[in-house]
Amino acid sequence: MIILLHGQDSYRSREKLNEIINRYKASHKNELNLRRLEGRDLDFQDFKNEFQIVPMFKEKKLLILNNVFSNKSFQEEFLKNSDKLTNSEHVVVFYEDKEAAGNDALFKFLKKHAKVQEFQMLSPQKLRNWLKKEFSKRQADVALTAIDKLAEFVGDNLWQLSNEVKKLSAFKKGGRVEVKDVELLVKPKINTDIFKTIDAIALRRKSQALDLLHRHLEKGDNPLYLLTMINYQFRNILEVKDLLEKGKPLSRCKLHPFVVRKSFQQAQRFSFQELKKIYRKIFEADYNIKTGKLEPQTALDLLIAEI
Repeated sequence: MIILLHGQDSYRSREKLNEIINRYKASHKNELNLRRLEGRDLDFQDFKNEFQIVPMFKEKKLLILNNVFSNKSFQEEFLKNSDKLTNSEHVVVFYEDKEAAGNDALFKFLKKHAKVQEFQMLSPQKLRNWLKKEFSKRQADVALTAIDKLAEFVGDNLWQLSNEVKKLSAFKKGGRVEVKDVELLVKPKINTDIFKTIDAIALRRKSQALDLLHRHLEKGDNPLYLLTMINYQFRNILEVKDLLEKGKPLSRCKLHPFVVRKSFQQAQRFSFQELKKIYRKIFEADYNIKTGKLEPQTALDLLIAEI
């Protein structure tokens, strides 16, 4: 039997691999026939020798090949000898900690002859359900608002989310995890303060936007950093707006889910032409600052006034 585990979500693919290993250990007398082989530098003959050694007690073997898709030499030899390998009672697991290339010859072969399981990143709703289960495993009560805040801060990185769930559960010691606990213990990947400023700009609340902008400057934030963040977010809004105009799913955006959600909300407030005009004004502000035509704060003030 041949199994392929791959996909962007390496946390869940690793969980599945561990499940296979634990199930094998539970039904076999010893672990002598369980071997892990690092695929990047693996010589096919070494794998073949391992595969052909007669196991003790007539047990099935479990051979795990880590990341062989980057090893072209191994792939070529494996495909040449595939007839002898596909009909064996032994279990060979191809484990990739990323998504396997669909046009790869080995992938096409495994698609036909192996049990293939792809682990894609979780959608927002599935991520929310996953977090609920993780808290439940640790007998921790959690507010739904805290789950959403945690997903907002961390995104869909299950490795980090798992660690944050453990930390929050231990911190509350059987109590209820609230939003304030997430804000206290979890460092957000994205500077959410800048979004308040962008929101004010998007709502055309110019006085509020200027006030928030000046607060950033008073805290010591670099004007060019602020302009870069404004540029970054309006580029995201423009990308989301373009997908909406073309009737394409927002899942095509390779952005943090929190950024996609905020960009979608903000995209409703502008026409496509308005966004293109704003994008040009951001470019002009950047040019005026870098060429010394305007002081950075003056350029930012003018930009907000003209949006």
